[in-house]
Amino acid sequence: MRYLLVGLGNIGVKRRALLGGRCVGAVDPFNAAADFRDIRDCAPDRYDAAILAVPNQVKLELLRRLLTLGKHVLVEKPLLFPDRETAHDLNRLAHQHHAVWYTSYNHRFEPLIELLKQELDKGTVGRIYHGRLYYGNGTVGNILGSWREEGQGVLEDLGSHLLDLVGWLFNCVGTDVATWSLERHEAKTIDHAILATADRRVVIEMSFLSWKNRFEIDLYGEHGSLHLRGLCKWGPSELLVHQRVLPSGVPREHRESRTGQDVTWQRDLEYFEHMTTVGETSMKNDWWISSVVQHAAVST
Repeated sequence: MRYLLVGLGNIGVKRRALLGGRCVGAVDPFNAAADFRDIRDCAPDRYDAAILAVPNQVKLELLRRLLTLGKHVLVEKPLLFPDRETAHDLNRLAHQHHAVWYTSYNHRFEPLIELLKQELDKGTVGRIYHGRLYYGNGTVGNILGSWREEGQGVLEDLGSHLLDLVGWLFNCVGTDVATWSLERHEAKTIDHAILATADRRVVIEMSFLSWKNRFEIDLYGEHGSLHLRGLCKWGPSELLVHQRVLPSGVPREHRESRTGQDVTWQRDLEYFEHMTTVGETSMKNDWWISSVVQHAAVST
């Protein structure tokens, strides 16, 4: 599959390296290293699919244009719709032109997150009583004055990853999510937030104010608990599986660790190419994440 890369920022550069010779060109109106200033400058018959690694404000327009050309599109997260009608219109357009869009949430493909998902599906810890997902970094200073400060901040950046994981891990895309806390400490936009599923079983916390990068999942169930720490892009990651001892006591523990190259980008690309053969867009997941972000934003 031949790709046109739209957006040559940090993520675009990473995508181009991964694609290698399958990238027929890069489009960016601001980066002199790009091959084209506009997607119309590249003949449509030169590529089969496109990757959108652009600011959120221009994604919908570019996605519509590419789908109309019959091109499959991998969208760097998040893809936020202003309303349900826009989502359905784009979905109809995709089917009309036999094209697929898929919004990338590469953390699904972390080896230990995949293993955690397997443990959940097997019922290793039984019914989940409560859990918490946390994602934090210290990048608030980097977004000040940039286009990222004009949106919903950490909600759409780190929060969209966490929402995607909640929907995927628990097979609950579309579930109601409540807003517990939205804060603006150093940015005009939201730089720390806490959400929770409406049943209060899963708490979702995100922050641009965590001076050391942190990614954590803690899930407690009737037969034990699951505890994940770290992401491959930062170094070693670890998953602990605790098996409950009755009536009480120190649980039996199984520990898995992973280190080495971050494989999530390659696996994510492979999944996108699989989705093009299935013929389904990621509209349902995208609309759910959009609606949660919108609802939280109006809560401020």
